[in-house]
Amino acid sequence: MAVMTTKSGRQFSVGSIIWGVLKYVILIFFSMVAVVPIITCVITAFKTKEEYQATSVMTLPENFLNFDNFIKAFTTANMGRAFLNSVIVMVCVLLVSVIIGTQLAYVLDRFKFPGNGLIRNLFMVASLLPAVAMQVTVFNIMSALNLVDHLYGYIIMSCGTDVISIYIFIQFMENISQSLDESAIVDGASYWTIYWKIILPLLKPAIVTACILKGVGIYNEYYAASLYLITKDIRTMAQSLYTFVGPMGSQYNLICAGVIITLLPALIVFILCQKQIYSGITAGAVKG
Repeated sequence: MAVMTTKSGRQFSVGSIIWGVLKYVILIFFSMVAVVPIITCVITAFKTKEEYQATSVMTLPENFLNFDNFIKAFTTANMGRAFLNSVIVMVCVLLVSVIIGTQLAYVLDRFKFPGNGLIRNLFMVASLLPAVAMQVTVFNIMSALNLVDHLYGYIIMSCGTDVISIYIFIQFMENISQSLDESAIVDGASYWTIYWKIILPLLKPAIVTACILKGVGIYNEYYAASLYLITKDIRTMAQSLYTFVGPMGSQYNLICAGVIITLLPALIVFILCQKQIYSGITAGAVKG
């Protein structure tokens, strides 16, 4: 293999140079794949209907200060109410899921009883089942309980404990020394006190990780929301974007404006809490 030597005396093989160039080409390509849709969405959001139909998606709009699409998308799709509904659902679901998930993880990790392994395996089997395959049964149960087309019914249905979150909690809890539990028991603490005062505070990084995964899924959920939330006043943000899709065609300039409006709350939360998010993912996802 040919070797090249620089003036400083460093040697490089032709293969290493080609591989280095190839790595950068691959990185640039996949970066463009991720960034181009966002750029086209922003460009389209500032175009009028006539301008969108007459130009390509990469053609810049004539006026970047035209916010008519954003105003029309926000008012027509009732995004204010949809955002409030999404926040209510997300907060309730995350609160219940974290409490139930951490308690399940605490029981499965700290208490050894007959059937412990079976329960863990059943959770694993449940995670392998596609959610769509169970929707007929779930919908029949929701209809029988009169929970369809009610926001609280959708919240109850979405509160089903996330199996991935349980395994995150269990994995993190295995790194918490059981000597803390034993010391607390010697001091007279109950199991509830140990969970609430010792285990739960130490699970904060894992809770952040689980909330990110679950929260993003709930905020972006469309299929289940459209199935169980029919009335316009209880629609979520994901549903509101489909206001501009119909049999007569789709208004993509308004859809892109709505997408940007939908992304802004998540972007603001990420900017304000990025330190906690990064530390939570790092500490909650690594088993040391």
